[in-house]
Amino acid sequence: MKIYVRERIKVGEGVRQPRYTVLAVTGGDLEVYAHHFRKTELEQMAKDTGADLVYLEPMPEEERGSKKQA
Repeated sequence: MKIYVRERIKVGEGVRQPRYTVLAVTGGDLEVYAHHFRKTELEQMAKDTGADLVYLEPMPEEERGSKKQA
């Protein structure tokens, strides 16, 4: 089983909020009820379910948002 996660965009440095969001779960039967998680919470879920955590790379700032029309 794999759990795909990425860092949240709107969490700044030093802010005491969960930093990660779960994007997808493959190869298993895992129901996720929360939207945002701390890294230790994700690691515990992966350990308990035998899953691998996949941290997706953030999209570069210039590629985010709407596509520019020429």
